[in-house]
Amino acid sequence: MSTFSGLSTALSSLIAQRQAIEVSGQNLANINTPGYTRQRLEMQSVSAGQGATMFSQGNGIGNGVQGVTVARLGDIFMDARVRTTSSSAEYLAARTDAYKRLESTIAEPGANGISADLDKLWASWSDVVNSPTSDAVGAVLLENSSAVQRSIATGYSAVVTQWDQTRTKAQSLVSDVNSAASSVALLNDQIQQITVSGGNANELIDQRNVLTTALASLAGATVRLQPNGTADVNIGGNPLVTGSTANKIKLVGSQEMVGAAGNQVRVEWDRVPAGTPAPLEGGELAGVLSVLAPADGGSGGLLAESAESYNALATKLATSVNALHSAGADRAGTTGVDFYSLPTDGSPAALGLRVAITSPDKIAVRNPANGANDTSVADAIGQLGASKDGPDSVWSTFVVSTGVKAKSALQSATVAEAARVTAEGLQLAQTSVDQDEESVNMLSFQRAYQGAARVMTAVDEMLDQLINRTGVVGR
Repeated sequence: MSTFSGLSTALSSLIAQRQAIEVSGQNLANINTPGYTRQRLEMQSVSAGQGATMFSQGNGIGNGVQGVTVARLGDIFMDARVRTTSSSAEYLAARTDAYKRLESTIAEPGANGISADLDKLWASWSDVVNSPTSDAVGAVLLENSSAVQRSIATGYSAVVTQWDQTRTKAQSLVSDVNSAASSVALLNDQIQQITVSGGNANELIDQRNVLTTALASLAGATVRLQPNGTADVNIGGNPLVTGSTANKIKLVGSQEMVGAAGNQVRVEWDRVPAGTPAPLEGGELAGVLSVLAPADGGSGGLLAESAESYNALATKLATSVNALHSAGADRAGTTGVDFYSLPTDGSPAALGLRVAITSPDKIAVRNPANGANDTSVADAIGQLGASKDGPDSVWSTFVVSTGVKAKSALQSATVAEAARVTAEGLQLAQTSVDQDEESVNMLSFQRAYQGAARVMTAVDEMLDQLINRTGVVGR
């Protein structure tokens, strides 16, 4: 090995250490960048390159060092775990949020809930028993009866409003999925081109990783990395992104909760032939769609089932009161009059329930067979509040069931969120930038750079001695 080769060895070290310092600087510059994964310059010694020949002069000591590649210190298994836990956590969080909002409109227990209105209603009937001919007491009864009717209608309308807003949210989530998928496809194309040309696409891979995690949170997407550097994204086992091609999904189905039973809100592929379902296995969008599902005997979507419970309460209230009231007689002796009316045009009972009696003297208080002073009908209606299968029981069953399901959903969501946080913590421990570590690395590379510079200086002095001073000894 010639003396001149020492310059090349030192130069290779200068170049490699400078590159390593630049990588550490890049890490420190992105210490607060979301989704950034720390990098390292992978170094490799350069061999002497001698072959076994007749004139071989022995083992060489090598020709320095070179930076092979800038490695991205991520972990594909941790990334996959984050996507899986995010999918489950967002699905359960969407359902929990729906339950929380529904509970806020129910307002039970409380002075503004339907239970309080029902208590006032039954108390008013008891007051009528005590003062059957008082117009003031009768007017209070009619007002309290109307208050119950308005509360039921208000609760039902709140459910409808929540359903409409949830559907709008579902449409927005579909748009987010399509946008993220298009971005992943574009990044796939750029990453492939850079990788093929031998470049470094680590930052683009970080951006793609953020998007694929978002797709997992939105639609339960799964990711499969390909040898050419691209990432295929699937939802429900079907390709959403393949290489540089992105498929789109669309939201179809009923625009109104009332019509959702025969035209369920769902996600389909936006392609020919139309009508191909895009089943979702997790994510926020799947949770929202489960909330929008039509009623199915208690096992359907929570909003539609809640609306049916309001209808059941309105129907139970009307039929229970009417069954007793129509058998009684008012002050004029008229019988066969219903106290409440229900819609006959197919509209929701909760919205169509009305107080049919408009005047206190039309309230049926007595049993015509028991004389003019009888108040047994009013008393029997007042006792409906304590009935095991009366309106109060119907409402209580709904409230308790909703509370139990909401608590269960919250517990599940809490566990899922804890799993997601744990997965993210492990991922960050592997990929995040540590300022102290990078500072130490920079000092280490700096010292190595200074050492290489000192080697170059020493070789330069040797060459100066060899070239300028050899042969002049003794002059």
